[in-house]
Amino acid sequence: MRRPRGEGRSLTDEAYAQLEEQIVTMQLPPGSAVSEAMLSERLGIGRTPIREALQRLAREHLVVVLPQRGILVSEIDVKRQLRLLEVRREVERLIVRCAARRATPAEREEFAQLAASMYRAAERNDARSFVRGDKRFNDLCLVAARNEFAAGAMSLMHGLARRFWYLHYRQAADLPETARLHADTAQAIADGDELRAAKALDALLDSIEAFTRATVSTDF
Repeated sequence: MRRPRGEGRSLTDEAYAQLEEQIVTMQLPPGSAVSEAMLSERLGIGRTPIREALQRLAREHLVVVLPQRGILVSEIDVKRQLRLLEVRREVERLIVRCAARRATPAEREEFAQLAASMYRAAERNDARSFVRGDKRFNDLCLVAARNEFAAGAMSLMHGLARRFWYLHYRQAADLPETARLHADTAQAIADGDELRAAKALDALLDSIEAFTRATVSTDF
């Protein structure tokens, strides 16, 4: 499914953005085989940008490149997701505190707008709007934190986390609560309140961990 291209984005960025969303929202389901040619036709973008986008998605563990065998959308594993959350909690707490401290006035305004849109998604129980808002929130946090090392670590986790949530939210998640907790975090950053941002994030990740464990029974 094609979307309008974002202004100012390279073709590689556009290919990445569309493929990442299609993987996260299960339009390209776990375990499915893809090819540069097929994706180029699907998106209407040349094979070189597709190849570069796939390399980035491979670094983020959303696709697996198998030499001489092709490319697969990665499978989903609950135990792996819980290990990811262990790391995510520590890194993301640093990121939201830094973002609350370092965001520019324009970025604070965008965080406030994101908070408002997340509250609307909560009221409407709108999963697709929430997923897109979550992606923008994550990206903006990485920019506003101004710490390239934390951003590099966190960017590897966002897509996997969002895809897992999208797959299971109907059976185990409270979408309005999740959207509200994201909105609370975004608003705290907009207000420049580091402590409130960290507390809001902890509440969010507590909810996400409970949701993750509720998807299946596990002895992990």
